Amino acid sequence: MLFPRLPKLVGSIAACLLTAVTLWAAPQEQGITLSTKDGWSLAATYLPASKNTTVVLLHDLGKSKGEFASFRKTLAKAGFGYVALDLRGHGQSTGKGSYKSFAKEGTDNPYNKMMQDVLAAVNFLKSKGISESNIILLGAGLGANVAAKTAGALPNLKGIGLISPSVNIRDVLPVPGLRSYRGAVLLAASAGERKGFLEASILRNVAFLTAGGGHVTFLTAYDLSSHEMLDKYLTASVIQWVGTPVRPNLLPDAKPALAKKAPVQTEPSAADADLLPSVLME
Repeated sequence: MLFPRLPKLVGSIAACLLTAVTLWAAPQEQGITLSTKDGWSLAATYLPASKNTTVVLLHDLGKSKGEFASFRKTLAKAGFGYVALDLRGHGQSTGKGSYKSFAKEGTDNPYNKMMQDVLAAVNFLKSKGISESNIILLGAGLGANVAAKTAGALPNLKGIGLISPSVNIRDVLPVPGLRSYRGAVLLAASAGERKGFLEASILRNVAFLTAGGGHVTFLTAYDLSSHEMLDKYLTASVIQWVGTPVRPNLLPDAKPALAKKAPVQTEPSAADADLLPSVLME
């Protein structure tokens, strides 16, 4: 053979080309900066979706977008996109101060203004051609309350997911948003935290009265809460909900086929004897 190494060389080239095509085709995570209308620059991570749905991830009080690291990998594997952002005053979004110095009370305090952070993420996605109906807000703790509050201003969202929400976190109130939002709602709470579980149940009832039962999903776990509960217990269920946030209508029972009339038989035949309950044979 004139070129004994040619088959091996061709195989190596083909493998390299396949790898290059795969890397080129797969969406890549990228760092972005979001600008809010009130002047905050927010650090965020964006992954374009392979499927139709993109999830805006909102972390808990004192946390950062890094808390969603594991969940982001599962979203990506399922083909869903995401924008994970550091809310104002958190993580790398501290150019105008830290959350530790934020006022804890007041309907217009910095925590309530985090609604502007979510709107900046949604507007970014819209600039990418993603419609509101293909966007889900998913928050944990404080992020859950911010998601519910913002949903009142975004009626066409595909859904909102609230992990360990509360009726009041830093005066961010979810009830007004849930009273006006008629889309799909997921709530999750730990049964091990009695107060948190009861408050999440109250919010579930508000969502039920507004949107209807078919639009509301309630998940629970025995312990943990917020990001920890999501990672340990709820990831698979939440991913399923992201794909189908509204429960499908139950199909009606199939009508039984009309059976042909069988000839009257007063005694079981020998062939039927083994199929009948013994009590009928006595």
